[in-house]
Amino acid sequence: MESKVKITFLGGAKTVTGSKYLIDAFNTSILIDCGLFQGLKDLRLLNWETLPITVSSIQTVLLTHGHLDHVGYLPRLIKQGFKGSIIGTAPTLAIAEIILKDSAKINEEEAKKANKEHYSKHQPALPFYTIKDVEQTIAMFEVQVEDKWIAINNHISYRFKYNGHIIGSTFIELDIEGKRFVFSGDIGRVNDYLLNDPKYPEYADYLFLESTYGDRLHPIVNIEDKLSQIINDTITTHGNLIIPSFAVERLQMLMFILFKLYQKNKIPNIPIFVDSPMGNNVLEVFKRFPKGHKISDTDYNAMCHHINSITSYADTWKTIDDPRSKIVIAGSGMVTGGRVLTYLQQLIDISSTTILLVGYQAEGTRGRLLKEGAHEIKFYGKYYPVKASVTSIDSLSAHADQKGLVDWLSHIKNTPKTVYLIHGESTAQNAFRVKIKDTYGWDVKIPTLFETIEISI
Repeated sequence: MESKVKITFLGGAKTVTGSKYLIDAFNTSILIDCGLFQGLKDLRLLNWETLPITVSSIQTVLLTHGHLDHVGYLPRLIKQGFKGSIIGTAPTLAIAEIILKDSAKINEEEAKKANKEHYSKHQPALPFYTIKDVEQTIAMFEVQVEDKWIAINNHISYRFKYNGHIIGSTFIELDIEGKRFVFSGDIGRVNDYLLNDPKYPEYADYLFLESTYGDRLHPIVNIEDKLSQIINDTITTHGNLIIPSFAVERLQMLMFILFKLYQKNKIPNIPIFVDSPMGNNVLEVFKRFPKGHKISDTDYNAMCHHINSITSYADTWKTIDDPRSKIVIAGSGMVTGGRVLTYLQQLIDISSTTILLVGYQAEGTRGRLLKEGAHEIKFYGKYYPVKASVTSIDSLSAHADQKGLVDWLSHIKNTPKTVYLIHGESTAQNAFRVKIKDTYGWDVKIPTLFETIEISI
């Protein structure tokens, strides 16, 4: 007897944010990831809308990893009636807890600031969700191991498999009546500084594949040489190097590279400050799960001793006032919020400041504007002139590039019936669709936001 599997793309369709994929099959509803939209205002406004589904019917949320664009909507899901389990690997749930608490804190602080300074159109401005909402969410977390098939019911099983994007990250295989549905999550890179190489799917009947860098290759750059040059130039001009950074994996990677540069005498003993409460918490996750990364205990302890971790907002201001040339790594990676804005508020209009962008900058973010040469950026309700130098190192991305993605696909032994490209901007997806078709001859589709597809099995 023929059965239908319905899949609804509630996010991460023709955009790199808001990943949410609803699977309905055999009277069971499963949500793969539950992310927040970031970037363009039209997308961010979608976060405030009620999902166009019956949320209370979802039994399970399976998480590929802990980034905000994959977990950040969870508290809103619960507000809309979700009462099931939220399942991920132990490091993924540890990261998700940190990220959600940080997100709630920022939401509460921004609402408070907007009300005090009257720059919101909403009176009063309300936080998107609160710490209390997040605590309720965390209570529903359930740890599951990698590499083991877990039955949801007689028809559906799932398995987490490591994919090397951030600590604990996985792709998810769903077996629905013998058909294999694979959700790639965000695929990492081989030969990463911190993480082991991704594992691969052997079979996929229907593949839901990220396409963030589907149209490009990461530049082949000697990262250590380029970073050393930027730092030595900063010292020469008596300036400050500000590095907006994602708190998960990127920040720890930067710490490790900078520590190694100092060890190798490639840079002098310039003060390095990490101003990211969330990043410091993620460091603790690296300590808790040593098998999830490649840093030895000895290097971990020496690195933490070498680099100054800022724990209070008062210390942020002390760091800004410190007259020495220094390196400051602060969240957020796309300059959408966080402590980095405080540094930019004081230093972006000084020509001896260098801003180094070290990750993907989504459309509509301040990071993208800076990368594209904006002469001013707006935050805290005001415009700030950009007199600082802006540079970037694109080869630090935690995402596989087009070649990495094509290589990842090469391990699949069967011919998938359909590949659905998700988590990518339109230009990247269209280029990648052609590349997959030319390389493998597979059928590739690009779903749109809120589209529902039906698959007969």
